[in-house]
Amino acid sequence: MNRQALDEAVHSKVRELCAKGDALVAQKQFEQAFGAYRDALNLVPPPAEDWEATTWILAAIGDLYFLAGKIGKALTAFEDAVRCPGGLGNPFIHLRLGQCYLDSGQQDRAADELTRAYMGAGREILEKEDPKYLKFLEARLKPPVGQSKL
Repeated sequence: MNRQALDEAVHSKVRELCAKGDALVAQKQFEQAFGAYRDALNLVPPPAEDWEATTWILAAIGDLYFLAGKIGKALTAFEDAVRCPGGLGNPFIHLRLGQCYLDSGQQDRAADELTRAYMGAGREILEKEDPKYLKFLEARLKPPVGQSKL
């Protein structure tokens, strides 16, 4: 994997496009946001999956699909992101993977990914989401020693 930093000019443009995409997602303009993220991803040198920038661009794309209710596309983006540098172990990526798996009926995989998110970031990462995800995990996971709940 390529651990060197992107060229500063490329990095700056990628950040600019991602910020534009983030702003468009906040306005629920998902198609336009996808275009900005796609343009950012196209700036990453090949092989794109070797760069950390790809990890956060794919996570942003997955998040926009998740927020737009396109679970299959979100799942694909997050499955790709977890295989990029820094993806495995990233609590947000594991959270969204778990949510996507649960929403698509894959309960065992959902439990695994939501557990990874919980272990990486604590209960707080789940408290900001639809309560169904925390309830699901509480039904699957025992609380830490000395605690009555997750």
